[in-house]
Amino acid sequence: MNPPLKDWTGQVVWLVGASTGIGRATAARLHEAGATVIVSARNAAALQAFVQPRVGSMAMPLDATDTAAVRAAARDIVARHGRIDVVVYSAGTYRSMRATGFDLNEALQHQQVNYVGALYLLDAVLPQLLAQGHGHLSLVGSVAGYRGLPQSLAYGPTKAALINLAETLYLDLQPRGIGVSVVNPGFVETPLTAQNDFRMPALITPEEAADQILRGWRRGDFEIHFPKRFTLWLKALRMLAYRPYFAAVRWSTGL
Repeated sequence: MNPPLKDWTGQVVWLVGASTGIGRATAARLHEAGATVIVSARNAAALQAFVQPRVGSMAMPLDATDTAAVRAAARDIVARHGRIDVVVYSAGTYRSMRATGFDLNEALQHQQVNYVGALYLLDAVLPQLLAQGHGHLSLVGSVAGYRGLPQSLAYGPTKAALINLAETLYLDLQPRGIGVSVVNPGFVETPLTAQNDFRMPALITPEEAADQILRGWRRGDFEIHFPKRFTLWLKALRMLAYRPYFAAVRWSTGL
């Protein structure tokens, strides 16, 4: 569905949300594969710790919810390298929330970081990608965006929006020579999931997640979801009508 990304040598890759977790692990794998990696996040110290042992990589601290900062960073990358080959949006925030504990400010923060930040990135990079006539744009969603889930009142809707956004972008950009992918992980061991007080089935490491992402890019996949032993089950639930779906979720979660 996408041009396969197999040879990373010299590829200019910008990852927004790369100070921890999946973003950081993916950046590390890409650097090992020979890519020129630019990592962005709010935590400047974490970014410097990443680039210090990785010759050729670059830290570009920014807040993904600051549209001016995102635009400036994109201009800087193009000025330095002449192009951007791959852009990855993996910035995210998460807090478990149910309707009985609804927090408007927290819900809006999820929207700003998880979804609106991706729009700011599109605003900054789409003109360059379209002018180039090539490149790849990848959004890190979640299986929590497939359908409504308990404790996901703030998080799930933002990931559903990212999935829909990626689908629409693919329809618009694939004919223009630009690849689009959406990454939908299950549970990954990160600082965000560490706050969960419930059992997380099929929990994997960020490094395992990064390997799956690079494998999906290499195959040219549009959707990259993992681990399959968990995500395929959720995909099956996704096909159910509402009555059996709600019953199955309540039975499986006890909520």
